Amino acid sequence: MNAKVLKKASLDAEAPAQDWHPADVIAALHKAGWTLESLGEHHGLKSGNTLSKALRNSFPISEKRIAEALGVHPKTIWPSRYNLDGTRKPQGFRAIESTRRSRGVNGNNDAANSHVKA
Repeated sequence: MNAKVLKKASLDAEAPAQDWHPADVIAALHKAGWTLESLGEHHGLKSGNTLSKALRNSFPISEKRIAEALGVHPKTIWPSRYNLDGTRKPQGFRAIESTRRSRGVNGNNDAANSHVKA
């Protein structure tokens, strides 16, 4: 029985951090004395709808504003959107392009430069 508990604990320790659930982000904002609407108004936005986009999709400016209101780095709230060093991961088309450049053609770096004569 103890072996099963230890095994489960070690698996949990190795699991990558997950993004906070949107409801958890909103709850944390409420505990800090903010709503999405009031935070949006504080930053000169017409509504909190702009900030709410960051709860579901990558929206760096809104992520930063929400994280600052909570006193943490955006990587703490959305670890899937950031590298370990805190820089943003490429999103959308840029992610595809950066992957293609690093792997070459069909994952073969030599094939990427086969047209170049040495």
